[in-house]
Amino acid sequence: MENVDAVTEACARAQRMLEDNAPRDAILNCLVAAAQMVSGPRTAVSVLVLDNDGLLRNGASPNLPPDYLDAIDGLKPNAAVGTCAAAAATGVVVVTPSFLADGKWTELRHLPLAIGFVGAWSMPIISTSDGRVLGTFGTYFKDERQPTGPEMAAVRALAAVAARVLDVGHTE
Repeated sequence: MENVDAVTEACARAQRMLEDNAPRDAILNCLVAAAQMVSGPRTAVSVLVLDNDGLLRNGASPNLPPDYLDAIDGLKPNAAVGTCAAAAATGVVVVTPSFLADGKWTELRHLPLAIGFVGAWSMPIISTSDGRVLGTFGTYFKDERQPTGPEMAAVRALAAVAARVLDVGHTE
């Protein structure tokens, strides 16, 4: 119940921030903080945003190291690569309980493994106006597991708000 209330409050707060023309990164960080709370301490949540060239860029990733973010900066959406690039390419949720067991991570798995993560999942952020993928909500796990139902429901709600933020072309 506490997590549901926190997600509801974060969505409302982010909507108010959007109406007040707050910076995009501040709004996305608010949403990431709520997702992080739901996912727990052995996770890191990240929002990647598609730029005008169709490349994934960091939107809000406060719990991931800058070196990691630099290494993944500019990924192209690709159904055969990772979770966020795959979710951005397909427009569907992508779950990878173990980087070692998933071929989509062959070329990239060394990056999250080096910082202690063993799996991840990603939900696309989809425009409500035209159905385009605008970015992704990614969650990295330090334990081999899948997202829980409440995690998925929370991120779905947060991603809907993120879509409104990104859909209006809100800038940093």
